[in-house]
Amino acid sequence: MHTPPKMDLARLPTPLQCLKRFSTQHNLPRIWFKRDDLTDTNASGNKLRKLEFTIGQAVADGATVLITAGGVQSNHARATAIIAAQLGLKSHLILRGLPGDPADGNQLIDELVGAATTFIKPSRDVDEVFNELSEQYRAAGETPYCIPIGASDEVGLWGYINAVEELMQDFELQNIMPEYLFSATGSGGTAGGLILGKAMHNLKTEILSINVCDDEAYFVSKIRADFRLWQSRYGNNLDVETLPINIIDGYVGPGYGKATPDVFQMIGDLARTEGIILDPVYTGKAFHGMIEELKKGHYSDARDIVFLHTGGIFGLFPQREQLMKYAVSR
Repeated sequence: MHTPPKMDLARLPTPLQCLKRFSTQHNLPRIWFKRDDLTDTNASGNKLRKLEFTIGQAVADGATVLITAGGVQSNHARATAIIAAQLGLKSHLILRGLPGDPADGNQLIDELVGAATTFIKPSRDVDEVFNELSEQYRAAGETPYCIPIGASDEVGLWGYINAVEELMQDFELQNIMPEYLFSATGSGGTAGGLILGKAMHNLKTEILSINVCDDEAYFVSKIRADFRLWQSRYGNNLDVETLPINIIDGYVGPGYGKATPDVFQMIGDLARTEGIILDPVYTGKAFHGMIEELKKGHYSDARDIVFLHTGGIFGLFPQREQLMKYAVSR
């Protein structure tokens, strides 16, 4: 089995941190945070692990322009734009929704590092825009490389396949074997990589993902399709058709990028207790979902639980009103 080219973009390994005070105060199993929000200062978060392989492939293919897509406050788009600037490449972001006026959060960083942006209606076919922009850049003598939303495809899966090895080293160092690992899923690439990595490295911890958009059926279908593409491209004897894909549905709330007061209150609670900052789009919503599941008595066999902190701090700023209303202690 071969692997794609890789660029060292993330600051690895990231720490595994025990939330002793929070776990005790809420009468929960020991909760550990895998601090993938610390993969970098500016291009931080889980996307960077995937981009190490995706951009590695793009550079190997001679790309001069990286084209990708996401919401207006996409962490993935921001990380891609930053890495493009670091490597001397152009970036073009397809962002669904209306631009902020003035630009804020991730969109502000996009503009700061010189990314070109095309804002589209949420109903517009993103693949159609990928094709249009690619043709325009080729006509101008550039070599475009299209990166899917979240870098979630068969190439990006390698980011969290490799992360499983790092996690196993963390567990050995801490002398623990967590029963469960939770993460947010918004495009499926992180969950898919973890599931493949668990199977390849015989990790005993169960992988559970809380969707922040769409529904369980969508993610099961999306991740399974990525598995097939990965196996076809790289070759492996895993039975990817039977690998369990565990999606915990029911915590999307009003929709993608929209959080309920309970999520903001949880963000504030954790910030005051442990000094760790979550965002309302991904980590805050998923962490709130995980705590709710534990309060319901689910996963009561656990002694140790890991939550993958995938970053997203820039996404707090455009939602400052909700944050000040529900999360900030007065």
